Amino acid sequence: MSKLRILYAATEINPFLQTTKVAEFLRRLPQGMQEMGMEIRIFVPRFGIINERKNRLHEVVRLSGINIAVGEDEKPLIIKVASIPNAKLQVYFIDNEDYFHRKSVLVDKNDKFHSDNDERAIFFCKGVLETVKKLGWAPDIVHCNDWMTGLIPMYLKTTYKKDPIFKDAKSVFTIYNNEFDHKFEGDIIEKAKMLDIDDDMLKALKSADFGGFIKVGMEYADSVVKSDEDFSENLNTLFSEYSEKKQLGQVGADENLLTSYYALYNELAN
Repeated sequence: MSKLRILYAATEINPFLQTTKVAEFLRRLPQGMQEMGMEIRIFVPRFGIINERKNRLHEVVRLSGINIAVGEDEKPLIIKVASIPNAKLQVYFIDNEDYFHRKSVLVDKNDKFHSDNDERAIFFCKGVLETVKKLGWAPDIVHCNDWMTGLIPMYLKTTYKKDPIFKDAKSVFTIYNNEFDHKFEGDIIEKAKMLDIDDDMLKALKSADFGGFIKVGMEYADSVVKSDEDFSENLNTLFSEYSEKKQLGQVGADENLLTSYYALYNELAN
């Protein structure tokens, strides 16, 4: 089997930030795949709660400076990088002053959901793909984790479909039990649009909520996976709606985790 290139996009990773199971999963799986001979890149948002000095983040000037459109606004993209201690893994952090400098993740100190979390997700998804283009690193598999990465599979099948960097890339979307009730405001479809995308492709986003991002991810991903958590009835229903897709179903955090993902990646890439 050839040495595959795997791009991971996720909301968080140990040891830089952990608020959900995503952080543990992202710490374990990429390293496991690297040890099995795969080439890895990891992208997460640079939430303001991440201590830059302690974690030795530094800006990659040659990758920074792109403007990312979110609706009618354009925001500058800053890329930072850091290494995971005791692992030969680098993590790329997507940063922007307006979106990621507040000292919190998705909710403020009063537990109120940030009203622009949809824009932050859109900025992150577009920022990851633009940065990978600038790196000139063509992934075989793009593994998206959690709702915030849900638009990446759609962008790969539309705007970036003919791009030499992404033309052969397959996507995996893993869903986690991180549901929230918040409804986003404003025209989320206009914010999420890119080249070669019409309103109909984004119709699942009309619900302007967690489920909208999950539905788009499931619709366009080549494989959909459920994390090993207890899911709400609503999430189970959403998942089963897309069960005709090729998927691993539930992947437990056991000794089979690495071998089952290794097999899935190779199956998708070949």
